[in-house]
Amino acid sequence: MNELEFTIEFNGEDLYETTEAALFREADSRLRDLADGHSDLIGSAVTIRHPAAAIYEATVVVYGRPEHLSATEKDSDPAIALKGALKAIERQVRQRRDKLRKTWEQPGNHPVEQEVMEVILAENPPEED
Repeated sequence: MNELEFTIEFNGEDLYETTEAALFREADSRLRDLADGHSDLIGSAVTIRHPAAAIYEATVVVYGRPEHLSATEKDSDPAIALKGALKAIERQVRQRRDKLRKTWEQPGNHPVEQEVMEVILAENPPEED
């Protein structure tokens, strides 16, 4: 996947311009590394809110196939909240990729199920047109 195919939307609330730029670079770097060489991720959105006086809430959503994933983290420091959300989303994406790689665990691929299907097909061969 080239860099133009993976888009990142970043929204920061109540952040200094330099802090917001640094957080965007962090998110951009980690999310692009996560998407590099894979076709399951097509974009992401990062939102950093300031819902309470001493709390920042970072939410990271990755748009992908077969479904979108999201993670939220709260902390008094926006950088720590963002890093926590990014770490959680990276873990979720890796777990999903690992699960999708294990095709033998998909429905219908268990050896017993395959043997049963072979017996059913042998007893009831499909009709030819």
